[in-house]
Amino acid sequence: MKKMLLGMFVLLLTLAWTPSAQQLPDCPDLARAMQDLVRADVRARDFADLRRYRDDNAALRPAPGRVVFMGDSITDVWNQPRFGGFFPGKPYVDRGISGQTTPQMLLRFRADVLALAPTAVVILAGTNDIAGNTGPMTDAEIEGNLTSMCELAQASHVRVVLASITPVSDYHGRPPAPPMTTRRPPSRIVAVNKWIKSYAADHHHGYLDYYSAMIDEHAMLREELSEDDLHPNAKGYAVMAPLAETALQRVLVGSNGRR
Repeated sequence: MKKMLLGMFVLLLTLAWTPSAQQLPDCPDLARAMQDLVRADVRARDFADLRRYRDDNAALRPAPGRVVFMGDSITDVWNQPRFGGFFPGKPYVDRGISGQTTPQMLLRFRADVLALAPTAVVILAGTNDIAGNTGPMTDAEIEGNLTSMCELAQASHVRVVLASITPVSDYHGRPPAPPMTTRRPPSRIVAVNKWIKSYAADHHHGYLDYYSAMIDEHAMLREELSEDDLHPNAKGYAVMAPLAETALQRVLVGSNGRR
């Protein structure tokens, strides 16, 4: 694997320095290819990125009412100060990893969720599967991985909140990069979200509907909620946070009003 990556790297550098391609180093395609090489190398070494939270998990002390948020970059960057922090004062733990797909999350689910002994887990996943970040994925494969995570949680008596995949848009496109809806067709997002809602209802899980609260009249991610047509900005997270809290209360609070 290392020899293959090294060979591809040398080939790209050779092409970049040919007289007919003097501008190639500035070419978005070359930058994207180099990015893909780095990601492929990282995945080859640690596909699920188990090392990302290993030390943090070991240092985490028991906490009553702990909730783990499992996800990709939308979860990962939520704890940045520019977004108001990650549920300040709450025993909530962010275990998002940028770029990840459901097979990667499934592999690290025991280490990054179950081992932390949470009361509940919020799962937001699927957009990167649709985009093919770790290879082509069918809707059924995405749904199967989500099912496996839910079953693991149930077996460990961890309550589940399944979140809908957030919408995308084309309002902030930066050519020559393709529109966000090209890699993440809205029709697939709608289809998987329909399954998530149905599965959550059938298995008595919480359903967290980010999608409906974030779309506009064109069924696109509202322009003011993102700067890149995919990731929420501060306004986007301000919409998401109370929805997450409400969904959690529904699964955590019993009929007697106590957790």
